[in-house]
Amino acid sequence: MNTWRLLKLKTHNAFMNMAVDEAILRARIAGKVPNTLRFFRWKPSAVSIGRFQEIQKEVLVENCKKHGIDIVRRISGGGAIYHDYNGEITYSVTVATQDLGTEDIFAAYNHICNGLIEAIKILGINADFNPGDAKNCPNVSMNGRKISGSAQSHKSRILLQHGTLLVDVDLKKMFMFLNVPWAKTCMEVVNVAEKKITSVKQELGSSVSIKEACQALVKGFEKALKISLKEGELTKYEQKLAEKLCNEKYSTDEWNFNGKTASTLG
Repeated sequence: MNTWRLLKLKTHNAFMNMAVDEAILRARIAGKVPNTLRFFRWKPSAVSIGRFQEIQKEVLVENCKKHGIDIVRRISGGGAIYHDYNGEITYSVTVATQDLGTEDIFAAYNHICNGLIEAIKILGINADFNPGDAKNCPNVSMNGRKISGSAQSHKSRILLQHGTLLVDVDLKKMFMFLNVPWAKTCMEVVNVAEKKITSVKQELGSSVSIKEACQALVKGFEKALKISLKEGELTKYEQKLAEKLCNEKYSTDEWNFNGKTASTLG
């Protein structure tokens, strides 16, 4: 059985969260670290947008500024996501495609999302893999309602997949910050979203602690990926690189609003 590094749940702001994910990806490409599963939260709560999205089309920027919500651009694809500190656990898997057993993008999504499905089952809910479509990345859903969304980045045969598990969800809050052009009011969006988005709490009819959900995720990923997880920490290389990426890339308007970085950062 393969042993992966487990980075237990930690909380950072949006810029450091995305910097850490990229630092792990680069370290894995360089062969400096093993395959890694990481869990994290966002404080303050934040909106992240996909690598190729236009921020003004996806995010209600002024509302975010008014309420102290961070905005960050990911290196992965996918759509705009609101990350609530109280209601979400975010995971990231950084793995060599040969260790995952596939280089096919959708097979990789399926394989990794099975970890979430197993975790959700441990919590007492049955969920399914949704292959997505031209507009939506593959996700985990229940009766057509998404409970976990994910996105990927690939480089040098190393895959980064990160995504969410909605332990709880406040749709009114979510759509205060995400732009939905067709909607005239926030409640118009919420009424539609209620049919498309759910949470662990909503499905169970009772609250689950973040700690309990994390424990289920560890067991779920171990079972689905047939791995053993060993707790570890970021290396000094990753920490130093993450700080550089945070300061010089992810916290800059040039990256977040224009998708551009200094040539040394890539």
